[in-house]
Amino acid sequence: MTRADWLLLPAERGNPATRLDRRRPDGTAWSTGNHVRPLVHGAVYFAELLAAVRATGPGDLLMFTDWRGDPDERLAGPGTEIGAVLCRAAERGVLVKGLLWRSHLDSLHFSQEENLRFGKELARAGGECLLDMRARPGGSHHQKLVVLRHRGRPELDVAYVGGIDLCHNRNDDASHTGDRQSLTLARAYGPHPPWHDVQLALRGPVVGDVEAVFRERWQDPAPLSRSPLVRLRERMHREDISADPLPPQSPDPAPCGTHTVQLLRTYPNRLLSGYPFAPDGERSIARGYTKALRRARAMIYLEDQYLWSPRVVERFARALRDHPGLRVIAVVPSVPEQDGPLTGPMNLIGRITALDELRRAGGDRVAVYGLENRAGTPVYVHAKVCVIDDVWASVGSDNINLRSWTHDSELGCAVYDERPDPRRPADPGGLGDGARAFARELRLELMREHTGAGAADELCDPASAFDAFAACAAALDAWYAGGRPGPRPPGRLRRYGSPDLAVTRRLLATPLHHLLVDPDGRPRGLRHRGAF
Repeated sequence: MTRADWLLLPAERGNPATRLDRRRPDGTAWSTGNHVRPLVHGAVYFAELLAAVRATGPGDLLMFTDWRGDPDERLAGPGTEIGAVLCRAAERGVLVKGLLWRSHLDSLHFSQEENLRFGKELARAGGECLLDMRARPGGSHHQKLVVLRHRGRPELDVAYVGGIDLCHNRNDDASHTGDRQSLTLARAYGPHPPWHDVQLALRGPVVGDVEAVFRERWQDPAPLSRSPLVRLRERMHREDISADPLPPQSPDPAPCGTHTVQLLRTYPNRLLSGYPFAPDGERSIARGYTKALRRARAMIYLEDQYLWSPRVVERFARALRDHPGLRVIAVVPSVPEQDGPLTGPMNLIGRITALDELRRAGGDRVAVYGLENRAGTPVYVHAKVCVIDDVWASVGSDNINLRSWTHDSELGCAVYDERPDPRRPADPGGLGDGARAFARELRLELMREHTGAGAADELCDPASAFDAFAACAAALDAWYAGGRPGPRPPGRLRRYGSPDLAVTRRLLATPLHHLLVDPDGRPRGLRHRGAF
């Protein structure tokens, strides 16, 4: 078996307009010879990003996209605010270019003012950050990437892709005590919500692919917004609405590892005019998952902010129905981020219906957990991770829901390691693929943290890992149920039980969920066929 059994071929991406699959002379839709490291927790990512940006100099190129940017968010203590760090880079001659989603009004709990302020600060220092509203109505730009290219020093080139924004709440570590610079979530999370997240550090030829994603958006000739009100505000505030030319793209960095990486994306089918690099949108995240799920036999391990939408989860349910030995572990937030009388049910209804679909298909082979810190405060799971049979691993900005698979812009990395993992079982799926070092070690790193297990060997086997999660959660649940006698059991897992919603609340929440929370960005024909 080869990587082509797991990754999309160029024709399978469904978007011939992108140059991602035309960049290499051999026409492959992925890059080989990369070195990929998971950066678990925002504090780990921010510390590395700070060092990497500080190492840039005149003539280097820094590109980033984000959903929200808070310029005062500290990467590693006072004096390391991300806005100031990027401004200092621009002042010493680094070419700094950014794309932030313009966002909706702050009165609707979005981040328009913060993103405007970020762009203005960077412009004053000589950088350029555009506020990009070229999204489907009600949609957002959700990609989170940073690319650093070094003139004359390509061995230092690096890209970061994943789920971590350059904003408040994200700078948490393994203790999960929360970021001191906090945004308000549901009351259960307290004043400083504990936060669990993952980013990837990418080196090798894939850096050129991530840069190509940025350049396609940067060079889009469409106006940043078609809204007359937004365009009036742009003029009144003399905002930069025109992207300056970028220098020609440098050759890709040399191979440096064993990891094959395929970039997967979502772009919506825009109602008026499509993106020049995705005229009918792109749904390669949905297609990439669909292809990989067909090979799932032993375990699907998920960490996801939402895990919504039966129309998306059906792909996972089909795998469970087709393969009676397959198990699913999902780690999700215990409590929605918003807990208002309307927003709470709007968030919950998608989770309830999705888990019902999974449990009908897999029964007790489906286990769903939330996390809490040592103080008993729920941890907000913002990570977007999937590992299938310790072979295929995906980390990105995309969640398991229709919005991420069809409606917003998203970017993820599917990683296939050429290096087999020597630990048993050697071939969990039984298809001859063999366990791969990156996918297995990513799963084990996350599982060790959640269970408090010191050794990884007991978690290598999918069946043993499934039982270990269940035992860890059962012990902690029993400790609470018994009045918390004695020392707190190890681990952070709590079994997730789907909440009950009254019929009237379900009837009200369901249409609002589909319209506002989890909309469908596919062309009409694909919707009718149930395809992506």
